[in-house]
Amino acid sequence: MHTGIGAFLSPLHAPGQDPHLTIRRDLQLVEHLDELNYDECWVGEHHSLAWPTIGAPESFIAAAAERTSQIKLANGVVPLPFHHPYNVASRAIMLDHLSRGRYILGVGPGATPNDAHQFGVDQDQLKRMASEAIPAVRELVNGEERVSAKSDWFVLQDAKMQLPRYSKPGIEMAISSVGSANSPKVAGQFGLSLVSWGAPPPGAPAVDLAQQWRYAQEAAEEHGNTMDRAKWRVVAPLYIAETREEAYRDAREGFSKWLWDYWGKAAGFDVASSMEGVKPSQELEAGVEKGLAIVGSVEDAAAAIQRLQEETGGFGTFLVYAMNWASFEKTKRSYELLAEQVAPRLSGSTTRGDESVQWSIDNRHVFPHTQARRDRAEREGRSVHS
Repeated sequence: MHTGIGAFLSPLHAPGQDPHLTIRRDLQLVEHLDELNYDECWVGEHHSLAWPTIGAPESFIAAAAERTSQIKLANGVVPLPFHHPYNVASRAIMLDHLSRGRYILGVGPGATPNDAHQFGVDQDQLKRMASEAIPAVRELVNGEERVSAKSDWFVLQDAKMQLPRYSKPGIEMAISSVGSANSPKVAGQFGLSLVSWGAPPPGAPAVDLAQQWRYAQEAAEEHGNTMDRAKWRVVAPLYIAETREEAYRDAREGFSKWLWDYWGKAAGFDVASSMEGVKPSQELEAGVEKGLAIVGSVEDAAAAIQRLQEETGGFGTFLVYAMNWASFEKTKRSYELLAEQVAPRLSGSTTRGDESVQWSIDNRHVFPHTQARRDRAEREGRSVHS
């Protein structure tokens, strides 16, 4: 099926850099992606661990909307247990207007224990709270009825947005899934799009994406909804260069810092077990082999994304999980290569041009003067363009 391309910005920047400059560069990157005709850019919300730097993604999206013209912009995602549903809906509708319909509301339970602790929310309650908030947010954003709801953490009394949404018939809503069955089932239950992590964190088990889709479909059928593969996004870290050797050389140091300093030191994952027996100089190769990332040439990237398509049965958009392993200039070049040389193979955008050339080759007899010129050039041992 047709595969769109996009980016998912947590974003992650190794500590030690000026956060003001990283924010400006992230905005520049979104502008760059817009010029490259990327389909989407998702912006995460994080409040701890230093590497992810954006705690107010709606403000970032508003700024990006003014700097771009066609790329869709999305929350990736709003951790619902940290926000009152009315405020989530209010911001969503405003961003729908500011972007002129290019906004997607991504939601989820939140996955960072440090953030939940700061908000005073029990980690074990996150999924329950998100499931309680979703129907209220959905009705406030895309419905017409007043909402009255009460839980142990929010109250709504005859609530309704006074500002109409810009998008018709409504704003797309999506939920993220790191690997469990919960989010796919919630997606099916409430008719949301699904965003799946196709690469597990270091030390975590591999993600069965095909099973995630089955969970979503089963829940959708149970609740009278329909899941659309064209609105399924799969996320994975990706870095490519002109050659595989160059890509590995560019990304090696950044990958190692991300592996040990972010996932191991900051997030507290058992990285050592996932890298047991691996030489320090071979961590990147081992990570690629374990499916933690896609790194290599254009051909490597195209083959890896195609494998994901085959393993899943098909999805709509591949999102690059932005890691910033290389310099800013080389990172931008990676996105360029994906847009210029990988995306056409996935979308089929060059099919008509290829067919046109082949038709011309197969029908030389239709153009006798061209064929005569070619025959004469061959007899004289020179190029037809001489």
